[in-house]
Amino acid sequence: MKPKVRILNSEGQPIVLNAMEKRIAGVNQRIVNALGFDIDITTLTTVMKKITEQKFYKVPFADYLPVRVGEGAWSSSLETYRSFQLGDDFATGIINTASNDTRLASADAGVDSINVKVKNWAKTTSYTIFDIEQASKSGNWDLIAAKERARKTNWDLGVQKIAFLGLEGDASVLGLLNQAGIENDTTLISKFISDMDQAELNTFISSLLSVYRENCEYTAMPTHFVIPEKDYLGLAAPSSPDFPIKSKLAVLLETLVTMTQNPDFKILPSAYANNFANNEGNYRYALYNYDEYSLRMDIPVDYTNTIANSINNFQFTSTGYGQITGAMAYRPREMIYFTFDATP
Repeated sequence: MKPKVRILNSEGQPIVLNAMEKRIAGVNQRIVNALGFDIDITTLTTVMKKITEQKFYKVPFADYLPVRVGEGAWSSSLETYRSFQLGDDFATGIINTASNDTRLASADAGVDSINVKVKNWAKTTSYTIFDIEQASKSGNWDLIAAKERARKTNWDLGVQKIAFLGLEGDASVLGLLNQAGIENDTTLISKFISDMDQAELNTFISSLLSVYRENCEYTAMPTHFVIPEKDYLGLAAPSSPDFPIKSKLAVLLETLVTMTQNPDFKILPSAYANNFANNEGNYRYALYNYDEYSLRMDIPVDYTNTIANSINNFQFTSTGYGQITGAMAYRPREMIYFTFDATP
């Protein structure tokens, strides 16, 4: 058992803490121990200058769906109007000048709206003089910077997940892969594309765009195809075992680029589309038109942090805050899902 350490003042007398000081010291001690300030070293130990930091799954989600930043700041909701053409067929406008009937067919326009809820987000970071001084003894770790990075990372990862899967438990905040009212095809893809043989791959490629065009009544062409990362990584295999010239990914992408007449068509992987990450427990594929008027996520207030402040010059606190919405399909027919369950 280690002997008790007595802290003495300048006159050699024991320092006695009152109840409040004991609580503060106890909290700080738990923080110190939990964060690893107290690390045993020997005279043969070298403390390295570089620190290994935790890594996370990060993707540039704005490459997957349009993101509008800064519009509608401080609002509680965002109202987007949609315009519709109303009227009979073109042929009803053909008139007979010899007729006495002066009644003409009419064309009109209608409007509705979609209301998207805005979510407010804020988190604090705090530290004391004890934290700063004890952390500084490590020689190469900036406690304040680490806390700020941790909060910003919390925001980045949270917004990223909302972009794909929405906010768990909140049906008003949905993501790219779990939109409401989107056609969900469960027949065209019944296995990984990477597991398809040449005949199955040819059938799939020839049917994919037809299914999409029929779904949107031939009003749009897709621009993005998001697939589970587990499947994407297998598409490096040759499209034909007899003629291993091109990978399955290259054949699929070239076909989609050619048929959509879009040289910027993208096939993108997403770990969120894997069955272990998807809210519905299935592998999900999404084929859609990347257009902010068809699909969009809003960030009315991007991440902002306040300057650390203190009321006693001992405890310091700062706050990071922002506003976000989920993704919203404003033209739901310009998106289609393909889903299959790979569970045996």
